[in-house]
Amino acid sequence: MKPGPLNLITDVAGLRVGNAADEKVKSGSTVLVGDAPFVAAVHVMGGAPGTRETDLLAPDKVVQEVDALVLSGGSAFGLDAASGVVDALRAQGRGFKIGGQHVPIVPAAILFDLLNGGDKDWDENPYKGLGRAALEAAAVEFSLGTHGAGAGATVTGLKGGLGSASVVLECGVTVGALVAVNAQGSVTVGDGPQFWAAPFEMGG
Repeated sequence: MKPGPLNLITDVAGLRVGNAADEKVKSGSTVLVGDAPFVAAVHVMGGAPGTRETDLLAPDKVVQEVDALVLSGGSAFGLDAASGVVDALRAQGRGFKIGGQHVPIVPAAILFDLLNGGDKDWDENPYKGLGRAALEAAAVEFSLGTHGAGAGATVTGLKGGLGSASVVLECGVTVGALVAVNAQGSVTVGDGPQFWAAPFEMGG
């Protein structure tokens, strides 16, 4: 196996990713959007998950495809990023068609970055605007690290962030991944610079 040409999730044909962040707030949002609606599934884990519209991703539900997916900082406030994406996609005429209406399907998940030192004393929730801006920035090539949903992410004293990768299987199928890492626990071996995941790197 080998990485795709960009080693990003957008090596999967028809997918684009966009980021937007607020440096003052130290937070941001990331949007994965398809050129056409696509199938999605979910497995929600953790003691305090924050999600939106993930129930309809079960295979027995009426809606079978989504228009976009959102990862966002901001804890519960960050779920509003999906509202900005929904508004923008509706203006484009995209969404689940019912009774002459278009209802964009945009599931979302958030991470907790409210204690990272950014200015969270806002009067108006900034995430709706960040979601729309991230959608407008969606492209095949996008930035990793301290961008989008990873802008304010941390990992036990280290900087977290946005990551992505792809792999081309022997059968020719491309598999991609997009993650916002904001974890507890040790990601390095002891106090050294070596990541636990380093042995699994491909094409590095």
